[in-house]
Amino acid sequence: MKRQRLWLACTLVLALGCAPFAGAETTAEEMPGYMTMLAHAIAMPTVEGKDQVPALAQYLAGQLESAGFAKSDIEILPVDHTAALVVHYRGSDQGKPILISAHMDVVAANAEGWADHAPFKLVKDGPYYYGRGVADMKNNTVAIVATFMRLKREGFVPRHEMILVFSGDEETAMASTRELAKRYHHAELLLNGDAGGGIYDASLKPVLYRVQAAEKTYADFLVTATSRGGHSSEPLPDNAIYTLSKALGNVAAYPFPVRSNAITLASLKAIGEHSHGPLADAMRAFAANPKDAKAIATIAADPAYVGQIRTTCVATQLAAGHARNALPERASANINCRIFPGVSVASVEAQLVKAIDNPKVTITIQQPPPVTSPASPLHPDVMAAVTAVIDQRFPGLAVVPAMSSGATDSMFFRNAGVPSYGVNPDFALPGGEHAHGFNERTLATELPAGLAFWHALLTRLAG
Repeated sequence: MKRQRLWLACTLVLALGCAPFAGAETTAEEMPGYMTMLAHAIAMPTVEGKDQVPALAQYLAGQLESAGFAKSDIEILPVDHTAALVVHYRGSDQGKPILISAHMDVVAANAEGWADHAPFKLVKDGPYYYGRGVADMKNNTVAIVATFMRLKREGFVPRHEMILVFSGDEETAMASTRELAKRYHHAELLLNGDAGGGIYDASLKPVLYRVQAAEKTYADFLVTATSRGGHSSEPLPDNAIYTLSKALGNVAAYPFPVRSNAITLASLKAIGEHSHGPLADAMRAFAANPKDAKAIATIAADPAYVGQIRTTCVATQLAAGHARNALPERASANINCRIFPGVSVASVEAQLVKAIDNPKVTITIQQPPPVTSPASPLHPDVMAAVTAVIDQRFPGLAVVPAMSSGATDSMFFRNAGVPSYGVNPDFALPGGEHAHGFNERTLATELPAGLAFWHALLTRLAG
């Protein structure tokens, strides 16, 4: 019966992606409890301003207590208007602790754009589960909790202490992440379920698995134009909105310098070798010669991969004018920059000044201040453990280092000196999860596979 339940869960998408991990039969037993917790977590709108993150932290803490964790090993840490959750899984203290990272908050969701599904309800439809956070990242947040509970029930005693460090505002200010990194900078390493992961091709064949070993940092710049204003019936050539519009157009057209490092070259080479078409050809060409202009142009034209070869800056917010019948006195925009590792914020600001080319337009760095995030060394134990676990599901599949174009909680731990690795167990079609957008979803096969992944990985690395 155990095998039958697992088979039913795994055949939701062509039975693909469900090659068994070690312990897969036990995973089937864990699924009902996991799905109950996941549905509960999805139903909690842990968005900014709703004060639901502390409630979710309390719920998860209660689940962990029910599995045998002492209250003294669980801490809910209030930070500003959110909270972090810390759970100690005590070991035999034969090494520095291993941190396991995830976040409990999600991006806001407008229900009107969600087709047939309410955003804060876990719904199964075809081969997918839908709901805000089902991909980013309550599926893994709950899976990690469920794995801690399973290990405790099994009597597992890790050699390294494991510390669960869940943040509560990764999608916004990251204040809770900063506090966690400040407290646990002494760790051996960090495993982050919010980065990395596997890629399927269009036929749901696994292409490769990526371990995030580097990520781009970010900075927000406020770009402002001013003019003297006046009555709208007497237009003037000096109009703050027009000045700002031209400045933003210049930024949009500005080609930031092409960059590469050992991690991005290895990642692009591997993806190119396991894919087909002009983009794959360009990836292989760029990995061989990062100055190949044709390859650069092809990669830069793809929104999913342009961030792998340069810093990117994009306008994200606008504010202008004070009355419908008055000339604007001020117009401003936020420009969000995702900065390639090794590139300073000051140099990005200088390039924005160069692109805008107008001394009347001011540029200031927004809060919170950006941090540096050096690439993590490829820890042999981590790479070997992840490779062994992925091989249980997809024998012989390539496991490669990768750099995230976006920022994650790992950024602050890397800044504090903790080597950090993104090890999201999910495999997905490129762009297929709709994270942060309408109809967020994940393939149903990835839920049981994710549970099995975390159990196999943590017992290997901590045991």
